[in-house]
Amino acid sequence: MKPAIGTAIEDLPTPSLLLDLDVLESNLDFMQDRATRLGVRLRPHIKTHKCIEIARMQRDRGAVGITVSTLEEARAFAARGFDDITWAFPLIPSRLDDLAEIGDSARLAVTVDSTAAVEALEAHGHAGPVWIKVDCGYGRAGVDPEDDHAVELARRVLDSARLELRGCLTHAGHTYSQKSTEDVTNVAEEERRVMVAFGERLRAGGIEPGQLSVGSTPGMSLVDSLDGIDEARPGNYALYDYTQTLIGSCGIERSATSVLTTVVSSRPGGDRSVADSGALVMSKDVGREQPPHFGRIYESIESGGLDPDLRLLSVSQEHSIVSRALPVGTRLRVSPNHSCLTVAQFDHFTVVRGNTVTNLWKIWRDRGPFVHPEEVADPA
Repeated sequence: MKPAIGTAIEDLPTPSLLLDLDVLESNLDFMQDRATRLGVRLRPHIKTHKCIEIARMQRDRGAVGITVSTLEEARAFAARGFDDITWAFPLIPSRLDDLAEIGDSARLAVTVDSTAAVEALEAHGHAGPVWIKVDCGYGRAGVDPEDDHAVELARRVLDSARLELRGCLTHAGHTYSQKSTEDVTNVAEEERRVMVAFGERLRAGGIEPGQLSVGSTPGMSLVDSLDGIDEARPGNYALYDYTQTLIGSCGIERSATSVLTTVVSSRPGGDRSVADSGALVMSKDVGREQPPHFGRIYESIESGGLDPDLRLLSVSQEHSIVSRALPVGTRLRVSPNHSCLTVAQFDHFTVVRGNTVTNLWKIWRDRGPFVHPEEVADPA
């Protein structure tokens, strides 16, 4: 049953994904102020929240455009008035028809790191802005900024009759594996340095690099300077999570999402109990704390402090194991290791202010090529 506006947290069905509106607003203000003071445009990555209402709040505070990971995200947000969208994922050639279907109104820019991707765009007749993906040390995707291929690829886009070189982007995902705030700051500075140097290298070859774009929440939360950079694309900052507190990006008070769960089984004399927050609620992200776990648990459902001993020790599809024997019916509030993956398990946020539900916000989490509902076979 859908919870009514005004329902108290303790009366909600579980599992529920709670979104603390006070914390969300503070997080959005914080990062927009950071971007302004660092002299960059903020193009938030909406893959974390996948929520139209939150993206509108970001836009109202000064964000310019949005970043997406999937064409499904681009489609949903473009249909609701968002444009100037960056698809910050290496081009998927099999999705070129879907790309065209979204239309020019979204001003959707694609990302490439290979000649094959550029050739696929041209062969399909695509026209529009293109970002060159640069590897700043993460090692996942992107051109090597010191390799001649990187310059050749930029020139290939620049010389195209249909494509526009929008700029060069990178993502310092290795900020998440650092052990201290100083280490994060050093990685963020290296990200900045690599991009500025690559821009200078392109200019030396007669190529205007366009905008230089960086992005990671730990980096943007802690970096000292973004001189020479035009925009930043953090996403997780809207919600933060328990992992961000371990990195040093924020304190636990900035974690805007939590999962409300119920103890459903507890054996007499045991040292464990079972709750309804399994892998299809929390995801299977064990985070970076040792020993591994699937989420830390608050002292109470009203408290902002974490219990020093309570954790989700393991998850199966629908069950989770809690690190203490608790009475059946006990309500728990869990801080997720990774808010992005946890949000992607739910259809909506239960938005709360204080202890009271104020709204329900849809999470646009569709996956795979779009299929109209009438095209799916009805088993009846």
